Amino acid sequence: MSIKVGIIGAGGMAQYHIAGFKQAGAEILAIADLNEAAAKAAAERYGVEKSFGSVETMFDELPELDAVTIIVPNKFHAPLAVQALNEGKHVFCEKPPAIDAAGVQQMKDAAEKAGKILMFNFNNRARPESFAMREYVENGTIGKINSAQAKWIRRTGIPGFGGWFTNKDLAGGGPLIDLLHMVDLSMYLMGYPEPAYVLGQTFSDFIDDKNYKGPWGIPDAGGPTDVESAAHGFVTFKTGQVLTMQVSWAELVKREEVSVVFQGTGAGGKIERLFGVDGLDETSIDSCELYTQEGGNSVNRSVLTEPCEDMGRSRSAANFIHSITGKEKPINTPDQALSLMKIIDALYESAKTGKPVAC
Repeated sequence: MSIKVGIIGAGGMAQYHIAGFKQAGAEILAIADLNEAAAKAAAERYGVEKSFGSVETMFDELPELDAVTIIVPNKFHAPLAVQALNEGKHVFCEKPPAIDAAGVQQMKDAAEKAGKILMFNFNNRARPESFAMREYVENGTIGKINSAQAKWIRRTGIPGFGGWFTNKDLAGGGPLIDLLHMVDLSMYLMGYPEPAYVLGQTFSDFIDDKNYKGPWGIPDAGGPTDVESAAHGFVTFKTGQVLTMQVSWAELVKREEVSVVFQGTGAGGKIERLFGVDGLDETSIDSCELYTQEGGNSVNRSVLTEPCEDMGRSRSAANFIHSITGKEKPINTPDQALSLMKIIDALYESAKTGKPVAC
């Protein structure tokens, strides 16, 4: 029996979710969006039979739905996930999990009460490079990762002005919450240790400067632009491990860089994507490397993996379906999402107070 899925939100990420669900053998029954015209257009574009102008109508008319995916502005992740879980549906939610840790806790509690799977689109875990590096972690080659550096930096990457991305009430924050993938991937490779303290700072330089707008064509709107343009931070974990992070939409760097670099007791390594033009996948260069000492020599190994232009987005969605059917284990959990959001909350708090914040 195939898993029957409903899509909540008609945004561009739906293409990757739908592709991954279909790869895993699921059926896409409907798309729901408050903008009913957008839902209808997306349904026609992706060959989905039904569209609705409300989630409630979709649930009422399609009780056979097994699962939903949530692709809406961040503020609505938690309430929609809780609603769907209370309806007895498995939930796959776009990143970030919610706008804060409290929202993730509500989602986690609802999933446990319903006995349903709750997963998030931490798609960079599903990149071929990440699968390969995780194998080196699991087979002991890397050993304990003592320290890691997470980076997603952009030179001209502000996603529009006055839209929901730059509205703190709707998004929860700027690049720190938007580009959290490398922080998550670092912690995933480190074994998701429990955080102890976070020290961080945010910067708002360039956030109103249209010279730093990204290339995605998101139209400017009349709402506020009240989030950071860059964030830097340092996390200590109760295990003694440490993590540094740098994330930005607008910062004077050479090029967009998406990377995790780590130093283990057995090997160091790097997963990296460099963009020739900010935000455009087809200009990117991917690399995956291991660093060891052998026979008194420094040995650097390139780990060759298959190309993956969509940065694991479809594979991540497929894992959700396979997790429901029992073919695979979930590659992320609500507990991990909660820990990640506690770190993000703490960094924002540290930026306000100028002091380290306990998690």
